[in-house]
Amino acid sequence: MLMKGQFKITGKVLIAAAAAIVMLSGCRADIPLVSESLETKAYTLPQSMVIVATERNRYQQIYTNQIWGVNLPGDQTFETYLVDQVKEFLQEMKMMNLLAKNKGVTLTSAEKEEVRKASEEYFSSLTKEDISYMGASETDVRTMYEEYYLSNKVVDELTKDMNLEISDSEAKVIQVDQIVVSDGDVAAAVLLKAEAEGADFSTLAREYSESPVITCKIGRGENPGPYEDAAFSLSAGQISQVVEDKGKYYIIQCVNDYDQDATQERKAGLYRKRKKEVFDQIYSQFKKDNPITFSNEIWKDVKFSKDDRTTTTNFFEIYKKYFSD
Repeated sequence: MLMKGQFKITGKVLIAAAAAIVMLSGCRADIPLVSESLETKAYTLPQSMVIVATERNRYQQIYTNQIWGVNLPGDQTFETYLVDQVKEFLQEMKMMNLLAKNKGVTLTSAEKEEVRKASEEYFSSLTKEDISYMGASETDVRTMYEEYYLSNKVVDELTKDMNLEISDSEAKVIQVDQIVVSDGDVAAAVLLKAEAEGADFSTLAREYSESPVITCKIGRGENPGPYEDAAFSLSAGQISQVVEDKGKYYIIQCVNDYDQDATQERKAGLYRKRKKEVFDQIYSQFKKDNPITFSNEIWKDVKFSKDDRTTTTNFFEIYKKYFSD
């Protein structure tokens, strides 16, 4: 799916974000919930084209305009694939808009002012060709920034009173050097060398280990088992006994028994994951209770061409300037 990451939508290139779950929010007061038998537009064509142009140009910037001739599996072109991803993104954002309205989540006056500034900066950065391609006004841009912001805000608002705390011990990351061999007798012999006075573990690892990876960082709970248990039982400088795990034999030396920076980074990631899981339950139930069919009418004429004279790519960059994660 499009431009997703944890909860906050970051505007990353689609391929890098394809495996994540969209977490969007925001709503306009004049959009009612509709029944499954009715159709509604997620956004107008000019509003949608703000995102279409951004992603079209970012892909073309990376892969050149030859990308629009690429065929994908399933009789799909890259053009139709990208349009489908943008369409899905916008439909999810609209659903989150409706959730925000349902829960009474709105923009404050200060947030509206920041949206106004971001919209003004983005629109003033557009060329005549960009504006012609999108057909969008500054009001359209402001609508997209406003709803994009709300689509992130509703996640925070609906989870702010929940206990999502991640402890340092739960997120702990250590750094180790390892020797990996496939024979237990060889491992026992190498361990004797490693325990000898003056032995250099890294040198032994380069000489005997069957794995090219000597130094690695391990997060608690990432790969439960004998290897992880042994690694986390060591203090800095200590060497483990031979550890058998999944058919391999390991000798582990702890280099750093608490990598503070890596632990804090992982702690933040685990927090976002837990927050997403909690919010998913709320969002999934809302979608189930409020089924909506979105019209595909506006998408039938959206086509990409190497001759399109549009270059804008900074919609999300300007958003992050005013609303950092």
